[in-house]
Amino acid sequence: MSKLDGKVAVVTGASKGIGAAIAKALAKDGAAVVVNYASSKAGADAVVGAITEAGGRAIAVQGDVSKAAQAQRLIESAVHQFGRLDVLVNNSGIYEFAAIEEVTEEHYRRLFDVNVLGVLLATQAAAKHLGEGGSIINISSAITHVHTPTAAAYAGTKGALNAISGVLANELAPRRIRVNVVSPGFVVTEGTHSAGVVGSDMEAGLVAQTPLGRAGQPDDIAGVVAFLASDDARWLTGEEITASGGIR
Repeated sequence: MSKLDGKVAVVTGASKGIGAAIAKALAKDGAAVVVNYASSKAGADAVVGAITEAGGRAIAVQGDVSKAAQAQRLIESAVHQFGRLDVLVNNSGIYEFAAIEEVTEEHYRRLFDVNVLGVLLATQAAAKHLGEGGSIINISSAITHVHTPTAAAYAGTKGALNAISGVLANELAPRRIRVNVVSPGFVVTEGTHSAGVVGSDMEAGLVAQTPLGRAGQPDDIAGVVAFLASDDARWLTGEEITASGGIR
């Protein structure tokens, strides 16, 4: 018996990168998975295809979690399709850096709407359905510890997420719903490629600071999330696991 057999999970922003790896890892451990995407239907369908080909259960559901109605529809789709909800992974996020001279209202609002408001709205919708033993895992970033230049707005969203997670861990504990945070270090994804980090001096500097001596891969994060989703982590709530290869 796999450790997530019988459980249902929603993973936001799961059409690529870390989210896709998390969805596959949860399905491998027995969960039925809702693969959420904002715009990349093809990517989400590919993740669902990989899960079903491996014998798992998954569906793709479009939704912008920064919009309350769409976040609600996402969660309701999971419950309608699979009959329950046990795990929410808030992975959706915009990965975008800007020097302080280049920060705009639009940049700030775009990041905070998805990275912070989206987590609140998805969690609000999910909390109505999560029962005892439910698990919420929020994907933050080790950047809140590393303080990388040009990341003020992005790091601000992740710092806010860490604080929110601590509050929700206490708020939802009486209902036996756990809330934890995973903070990846530098991970090679489509996002870090498109942001120009992969292959840059920034990447070289981050790897040089990483005790384990390499960049992370999405699967390095997915295994940690799968652990937190399972009953093996039943005594953990309000925790932040910095999955960074040791970078601080």
